[in-house]
Amino acid sequence: MTAHALNQSSPLAPDWLAVPSDLNALHPSMWAAGVERNADGEIAVGGIPVSRLKEQFGTPLFVMSESDFRARARAFKEAFEEAFADICGGVDVYYAGKAFLCTAVASWVAEEGLRLDTCSGGELAVAARAGIDGANLGLHGNNKSDAEINRALDMKLGRIVVDSLDELERVAKIASERGEAAKVMLRLTPGVHAHTHEFIATAHEDQKFGLSMAGDSTDQAGLSAAEEAVAAATSYPSIELLGVHCHIGSQIFEPDGFALAAEKLLGFLAEMQQKYSIRLPELDLGGGYGIAYTPVDTPRPAAEIAQAMAAVVRSRCAELGISAPRISIEPGRAIVGSSTFTLYEVGTRKTVRVDAPASNDAESAGKDVTHPRRYVSVDGGMSDNARPVLYDADYSAILASRTSAAAAQLSRVVGKHCESGDIVVRDVYLPEDVAAGDLLAVPGTGAYCWALSSNYNYLARPGVVAVRDGSVRLIVRGETEEDLLNRDMGV
Repeated sequence: MTAHALNQSSPLAPDWLAVPSDLNALHPSMWAAGVERNADGEIAVGGIPVSRLKEQFGTPLFVMSESDFRARARAFKEAFEEAFADICGGVDVYYAGKAFLCTAVASWVAEEGLRLDTCSGGELAVAARAGIDGANLGLHGNNKSDAEINRALDMKLGRIVVDSLDELERVAKIASERGEAAKVMLRLTPGVHAHTHEFIATAHEDQKFGLSMAGDSTDQAGLSAAEEAVAAATSYPSIELLGVHCHIGSQIFEPDGFALAAEKLLGFLAEMQQKYSIRLPELDLGGGYGIAYTPVDTPRPAAEIAQAMAAVVRSRCAELGISAPRISIEPGRAIVGSSTFTLYEVGTRKTVRVDAPASNDAESAGKDVTHPRRYVSVDGGMSDNARPVLYDADYSAILASRTSAAAAQLSRVVGKHCESGDIVVRDVYLPEDVAAGDLLAVPGTGAYCWALSSNYNYLARPGVVAVRDGSVRLIVRGETEEDLLNRDMGV
């Protein structure tokens, strides 16, 4: 097969995937600032080449730019504080720790002036080890245990986000028995489903999270679960009701869904004020801001998102005749996602022939033809990135340890697990000469990759390194087989 033929777009490729004009180039929106090719053709982060990272820490390896993480955190804080300064005095930015959390990251969050959102007792333990003030912490979750609620109260958390009437009663009971008042936000489902480029408003949500705002969501005619929760919360002496919270989805590029959710929740706050003379001082609009996983993804700058949301809050509050509540948001992926790439070593390669519809040219009209797909196996897989198999998520990959002048070959990067669905990157053009021992880098793996990692097939979970100012340090140690065997109690 000729190089010219290999460089043509493959009929097996998805419509959005084009053959890159330069297989060695890094698409800026997908990478952390400071990631570039050095004079030897290697990808380097903060001046440190991937070959040195491989030699020192092995692969697979999560490689994070601390400087990039901090810069993105600051960008959200500064953009939202500026946009909302004249509305409610600024915004409280909570980093969504579920995306990726360790003690180093928790410390960076605090140092950059952000707060931290947690979802479990384990995440609270990380925050405590990092020395985060409980007043700057929130606790989410749809089924918090008594132990987690008690830990939140022990740490004097700034907010517990309550997800149901059952949980509200549980929090109130535990706080009462302790002789304390729990600071509570109510998570509402505003009937807004936000997807990457569209949103759909529905009557109510068919999901496990939140209290429905639909009027038929309780046994009491015309009373929503959200309204019933407000009435119940204000009746408990052991509950200090701060406000309401919503989260409309993930990997969102357009501000429309956020705007609609803000309008509905502000309307709800106005209704509670008019109906019950209850003024709820806080409104959390959640997170879900998208990042670039592929060259066609178009994330919005933090400042653009902030200005769009501020305009809606400003106009809607004026329309309703209410004072603006204190706004908070919860970016996670948008801060950590692009700060990190995963480094893998290539093992085996295999090229298969795949049936594809015939083209319209006279020679092949009416015939089924086959096209090549290269399978490139790496030393990780679904145990360090479960998102492709869980969500059919798309990623990209690039040859990291050298440049190549070889032709482009449609490839599928796969892991080493005994699962046919163990796919790291479903479709990507890589140089035809990628071989065993080469290093590949997969960008955008900072969010929900290490956090969802597993020991499937008894693979040890990878380590995480942070690079800043030309130096690298291990912030999460990679597991060893001994770590795994230490939990096995034997015969």
